[in-house]
Amino acid sequence: MIKSMTGFGRYEAVTDAYKISVEMKAVNHRYLDLSIKMPKKFNYFEAGVRTLLKKYIQRGKVDVFISYEDYTEGRVALKYNSSLAAGYMEAFAAMAEQFSIPNHVSVMDLARCPEVLTMEQEPEDEEEIWKILSGAIEEAAGRFVQTRTAEGENLKTDLLGKLDFMERLVTEIEERSPQILEEYRKRLEEKVRELLSGASVDDSRIAAEVAIFADKICVDEETVRLRSHIQNTRKELLSEGGVGRKLDFIAQEMNREANTILSKANDLEVSQRAIALKTEIEKVREQIQNIE
Repeated sequence: MIKSMTGFGRYEAVTDAYKISVEMKAVNHRYLDLSIKMPKKFNYFEAGVRTLLKKYIQRGKVDVFISYEDYTEGRVALKYNSSLAAGYMEAFAAMAEQFSIPNHVSVMDLARCPEVLTMEQEPEDEEEIWKILSGAIEEAAGRFVQTRTAEGENLKTDLLGKLDFMERLVTEIEERSPQILEEYRKRLEEKVRELLSGASVDDSRIAAEVAIFADKICVDEETVRLRSHIQNTRKELLSEGGVGRKLDFIAQEMNREANTILSKANDLEVSQRAIALKTEIEKVREQIQNIE
């Protein structure tokens, strides 16, 4: 299945404790370039996030934005330091005995002593956070892939149409080649007769000249390779997986064959079709740049 490198996906995971939002967008790139922006407290999960995303993406410049709201920030626990409280009481008793003064320490007095009672933030459950985060990433990535797949289908349809047109141009060049030789032979015979003023014409010499001319303008190898490249491109477009790099290489080869045909062209019609081929191949190459 062909996928475009342009895509977008977004998902929000909301629980009683957290809300995690993941947004992804991508444009063309030769390789996979992941840019992840997320809260500092999630830096611990970055390697896992990258590994997870690579399951869904092979190529493209992908920007990932992760935002986080913690509904547990107000959840704190009251901690009682009994050993420290005991130490305070011993100190108070010693002071009372040393200075012969009454010891009237109450619970409220003791509670006011530093560090006897403290408020502590409840520790975060990293395993639970990763479960929510990874789930949100997979949902966003799934939607991201859906948009890429839909765009990829449009690209495939467009490319298949261009390949059909290119194949017709190749057929027209192949059909025109024998006509060029026949027209050349006729012109050559007429020119020789004109120069010889009605004298007999050496058919073998004419045939030799036509053969030399035919060898110069022969594009059979180029058209055969072009057909093969077109068929391979069509085959790859109908296959599974990332084929963008391979298609780009095939398009370069097609352009090379079209250039050779144009350089050999000694006929206006063939030149026009070769130029049309190069134009269409360039359009194909531009579209292929969008394929993962």
